[in-house]
Amino acid sequence: MKFGVNMFMTDYAMYPDELAREVEARGFESIWFPEHTHIPANRQSPYPGGGELPKQYYHSLDPFVALSAAATTTETLKLGTGIALVIERDPITLAKEVASVDYLSNGRFLFGIGGGWNREEMENHGTDPTRRWKLLRERVEAMIEIWTNDEAEYHGEFVDFDPIWSWPKPVQKPYPPILLGNAGAGAVSRVIKYADEWMPIGPRVDLPGRLEELREATDVAGRDPIPVSNWGTAPNREAIDELIDLGVDRAVFGLPSAKSDEVIPILDRYAELIAPLV
Repeated sequence: MKFGVNMFMTDYAMYPDELAREVEARGFESIWFPEHTHIPANRQSPYPGGGELPKQYYHSLDPFVALSAAATTTETLKLGTGIALVIERDPITLAKEVASVDYLSNGRFLFGIGGGWNREEMENHGTDPTRRWKLLRERVEAMIEIWTNDEAEYHGEFVDFDPIWSWPKPVQKPYPPILLGNAGAGAVSRVIKYADEWMPIGPRVDLPGRLEELREATDVAGRDPIPVSNWGTAPNREAIDELIDLGVDRAVFGLPSAKSDEVIPILDRYAELIAPLV
């Protein structure tokens, strides 16, 4: 099993290059940074975690900038967006950002994506929340065209451009792995259609049942087994063993958005936990 850590990289946490260096030194496979461009002050969408929205949601750095900094101080650590809000980004610009981080890291980028939950945030970017999944699919398809063709074009309902030139191309071929972070009713079908891996993120996920659903859909589609990452893994051996038994490929532990004096001891505990399994 692979092990990663996830942190809201904020303006009051340790710097991303410092964190990435410490994570790599302790044997972790990957580091993941979430994304929220902003939080509307008059938000009506309830926080999926319940209660008040934690302040890291509106203090987070741009994940592509933070991951670029992390790339400069590491050599083997995978660098992931967990998750990037594709529905809030221009696909031509986003395709270049993904390719640029993959280039700067020499092929270590993992493209975690999702449709988001904050309706007001989406609307501020001009996105209709009820159409966000179709928009996301078209933007992913358009980016794949840009990454894999010297002269790319795409014509859809939401994304439409004539032939363009755009470099750099990703180091990973044909492009960095696309991991869909979603556990809603249509998640499995979306993974089958346009993702390489699945991150079933969401409260109260029936992981055994959803994994069986994924395996059945994968067989019907004639696809190879699809890797699965478990987000917010409990930091204990019992939880890890359960994930191993289920065939999960990656466990990701959460870290608080904090300075090194608080984060490093937690990292050390995580590292001790995974040491026999790495």
